[in-house]
Amino acid sequence: MATPLTASALLAALRAEGVKCVEYGSWRTHNRAGHGAWDPINGVMIHHTVSSGTDASVRLCYDGYADLPGPLCHGVIAKDGTVYLISAGRANHAGGGDGQVLNAVISERSLPSTNAHEGSAGAVDGNARFYGFECINLGNGADPWPDAQLDAIERVSAAICRAYGWSAESVIGHKEWSDWKSDPRGFSMTTMRSRIVRRLATKPGKTPPPKFEPFPGVDFFKRYPRDPIVTAMGTRLVAEGCSAYKSGPSPQFTAADITSYAKWQRKQGYTGKDADGWPGRKSWDALKVPKTT
Repeated sequence: MATPLTASALLAALRAEGVKCVEYGSWRTHNRAGHGAWDPINGVMIHHTVSSGTDASVRLCYDGYADLPGPLCHGVIAKDGTVYLISAGRANHAGGGDGQVLNAVISERSLPSTNAHEGSAGAVDGNARFYGFECINLGNGADPWPDAQLDAIERVSAAICRAYGWSAESVIGHKEWSDWKSDPRGFSMTTMRSRIVRRLATKPGKTPPPKFEPFPGVDFFKRYPRDPIVTAMGTRLVAEGCSAYKSGPSPQFTAADITSYAKWQRKQGYTGKDADGWPGRKSWDALKVPKTT
């Protein structure tokens, strides 16, 4: 448990981690004070906006809307990796969630499945406990997650974890908090936590050397596996604009993965049977699938 960082301390922590920050509006005093607690703080929550366009998305998160007044998060992470700070206090981003998930975050252990949401019996007020970052993305599983945006999510999360002495297990997705949420869709929070682990092992602001998954072999995919590597592959395919997914990558290898990978092969210049959607070593190495563990 911890007390909130001051606005200045939050900004300093993010910049020390190499985050490009924009101080938006009166973000230092823009909050939901008087509408619930903002303490103790236990973790970081990642969301997607279900919107497009930086200016419109940042304004929406700053102002909110009739049924949900702003601010809707503490920072908005744009496609180019810029983080727009819109609040340093309580924000309407998490809503009700599972107390068992909160206990796991506090204990920094693996998350259980969530079985609660806003208004359900025993739901816990996440707005009091988590920093929230909205990432500009349509949330349809096909909208790309550029490397710069994923890098910013990693850096923002590591910066706050470093400030409090937390591990990467203190960073969760909204869908891991509330059982009626799906965000963030399009990348794996398990893989993101692995990235945060590697960053926390380096000095602030330093970029750890990238680690990529070695080619697991064609036979691995021919078995239609269910594995985090498949999600990591799909996330990279989405980022490269090669998505054929209807609801985003998942651990289960399916026909959508084959179709998406064929798009990647054609982007690499392969044609005919060489662009059949079954991963090969050269195209896999070019895709640069990040390590999942």
